[in-house]
Amino acid sequence: MAPLSGPTSKTRKSALRHVLLLCLLLPCISQPLPAPSPSPTAAAPPAATLHLSPFNDRLDAAYVALQAWKHAIIEDPKNLTADWCGPFVCNYTGVFCTAALDDPHILTVAGIDLNHGRIAGFLPDHIGLLADVALIHLNSNRFHGTLPPSMQHMRLLYELDISNNLFSGGFPSFLTSLPSLKYLDLRFNKFDGELPDAVFGRQLSLDALFANNNRFNVTLSSKSLTNSTASVIVLANTELAGCLPPSIGDMADTLVELILLNTSISSCIPPEIGKLKKLRVLDLSRNELAGELPESVGDMESLEVLNVGYNQLSGVVPESICLLPKLKNLTVAGNYFCGEPVSCLHIPVRDDRMNCIPEWPHQRTHEECIAFEHRPPVHCGADGCIVHHPL
Repeated sequence: MAPLSGPTSKTRKSALRHVLLLCLLLPCISQPLPAPSPSPTAAAPPAATLHLSPFNDRLDAAYVALQAWKHAIIEDPKNLTADWCGPFVCNYTGVFCTAALDDPHILTVAGIDLNHGRIAGFLPDHIGLLADVALIHLNSNRFHGTLPPSMQHMRLLYELDISNNLFSGGFPSFLTSLPSLKYLDLRFNKFDGELPDAVFGRQLSLDALFANNNRFNVTLSSKSLTNSTASVIVLANTELAGCLPPSIGDMADTLVELILLNTSISSCIPPEIGKLKKLRVLDLSRNELAGELPESVGDMESLEVLNVGYNQLSGVVPESICLLPKLKNLTVAGNYFCGEPVSCLHIPVRDDRMNCIPEWPHQRTHEECIAFEHRPPVHCGADGCIVHHPL
């Protein structure tokens, strides 16, 4: 018999493919396929997408990945994955499909959004088959374990939000090799170990990094934090070693928000911080910062929120800071400032309690302030660190 060829072969292969997919669908046939559940932030798919075939190799791979993921789920109290059944993955709740970037004639999985699902389980290695995914939002669940290395194949991944889960282990090193990653949110997990310098590197070029409330260790230097091109960096409640370096001013072109509260920094505040003219939020509270608050902070013309509360700062609050045109919230409480300009009274939200400002309400006791005055003076080194002179 001659081998099958031409239209007859294609027709039979197509029919066979549909029969196989129908067999996969049979276990779910008792319940109707639901319509896709739109994400609150996801735009409706383009009209052209609606005419693309739901059968192709990429969606077949996505089916394998999502079924493996479903089997790795221990508990799903909101039944978000109850309809993850059958080959039509674009109809799964929380799964979003669109035309592939490299071939607009092929439908592919572009996003996963299971936010606030309280789902318990882990991420299986098969998740790496979702090679075209650009967005993964899993915040406020109970996923545990580590991120599987197979995620390194997600070359289009742009946003990864796994905040408020139970992930643990060291920083997933493959993340620094993802060329499209711009938004990384790891906060409120149990990651530990060193946060590598590459996270702040220009090769990764993150736009937003949230790594707070983990067990990371971060070393501040000109090769780490201040090498970043991110607009938002949040490292609150993380153990930071080193000092705020003068190179912090190198982030002037991009940095909009910097949150380093409760990070155990023992440092001076370098005057170069005044170069951050685009910065809107600066929170350095609950650390061991010493010395004076630099006059150059008054050059940060976009600053809206400044919190340096509960440190060891002293001297007078510079009037240039209180005259900043956009400043709405100023917290200097819990320091040892001895003066504050009257112009600060016009700032809408101001907290200057527990300082040493004469005739100001809610200040430290006279004894506390006298004791502080008798401490050795603070000297700041060129690297931003506090220089301790022998007595």
